[in-house]
Amino acid sequence: MHKEDIEMAKKARLNSYSPYSNFLVGTTLRTKSGKLYTGCNIENHGIQGICGERTAFAKALSEGEREFESITVVGAKKGEEPTEECMPCGYCRQFMSEFVDDDFKIYTLDGNKVNEYTMKEILPYGFKI
Repeated sequence: MHKEDIEMAKKARLNSYSPYSNFLVGTTLRTKSGKLYTGCNIENHGIQGICGERTAFAKALSEGEREFESITVVGAKKGEEPTEECMPCGYCRQFMSEFVDDDFKIYTLDGNKVNEYTMKEILPYGFKI
């Protein structure tokens, strides 16, 4: 696990716009070439917010990236440090599966422990055409 990815995700979560949930999520998306993209959650008073995972993917995809290695996800209430595991939501899992292989890695923090999952583990029956 890349310590840099965790630190970047923690920093990215501070850019979160989450006045409704007060839950700040930050992500770091690593491409297979080693390039890093960050994201944070952005809420609105409707139902059309965007999660940190999709923000990072949108940034990378819009710059032509197509090969991804891993994503690191951290989250916590405003004013708190990330100490509990923050997993991608179902929408993000399905979204990410469009662009990654089953062995794509998802890293989360659980206290000081880093947990590692694969896309296949967190979305075993994803929708595919």
